[in-house]
Amino acid sequence: MSHTDWVAAQDSVRVETEFHEFDVAYREEGTGDSATLFVHGIPTWGYLFRDVYTAADHALVPDLAGYGYTEHVGPGGYDRSIRAQEELLVGFLDELGHESVQVVAHDIGAGAALRLATHHPDRVEKLVLSNAACYDNWPVPFIHGQGQPDEARDVTREELDETFQFVFGEGTVDDENEAFIAGMKAPFLERDRELQAFARNAVSTNTNHTLEVAHAIPEIDVPTLLLWGGDDVLVSTTWADRLAGDLPNAEKEYLDEAYHWVMQDRPEAYRAALERFFD
Repeated sequence: MSHTDWVAAQDSVRVETEFHEFDVAYREEGTGDSATLFVHGIPTWGYLFRDVYTAADHALVPDLAGYGYTEHVGPGGYDRSIRAQEELLVGFLDELGHESVQVVAHDIGAGAALRLATHHPDRVEKLVLSNAACYDNWPVPFIHGQGQPDEARDVTREELDETFQFVFGEGTVDDENEAFIAGMKAPFLERDRELQAFARNAVSTNTNHTLEVAHAIPEIDVPTLLLWGGDDVLVSTTWADRLAGDLPNAEKEYLDEAYHWVMQDRPEAYRAALERFFD
């Protein structure tokens, strides 16, 4: 599926947070009382899950604030942190009328999901965490470097294109998948005002927002699957091992020949693992 096909199938819903409003772009597929929320990380968007979201009978795949095709309503800047994304997700579920969901989350999306499960335990039925931002493992050096304001002000489309070509081209196990790379780059490169979005997103990643819920992770007692890219050098399986030690109802599954973008490297295995866990 191309990213243009994905965008054509997206809906939008107005979500209010404490200080801002967003028109949240999202893909919904299937029906059923028990929906599954797929939460991407940085610098991706809902299209990341294009090959695996069908594992859920009823899938909800939003773009987070500052990512994909979600639009901030009104002038000025806004918070793009993990804490703000948690608030956005709560509002998103409220607007769509879902009291509780299964959650599949990756990267900083997993950080937001851990906050959601900590602060709103009644809203999470099952939890899948992949290569998660957790404890004090985030931001990783590459993301930290991308968030420097001085460099962001003058970034060109060509420079940003090269950065994403490296991130998504070199960050996958197999040969470069041009459809995947083009899809991931598109929201940042299509519009001039989005050229600085990656830097704004990167500088918003804050260790404090994962550490402030770390003490409560042992209280998350919902069934949890730690579905990890086993060869990830950014967020290694060491972090999954630590989560497994703290979460009282967790199981681990590490996929070989998979880096950070695990659902891109091993889509069939990832989808099958979700289907088993949801069954």
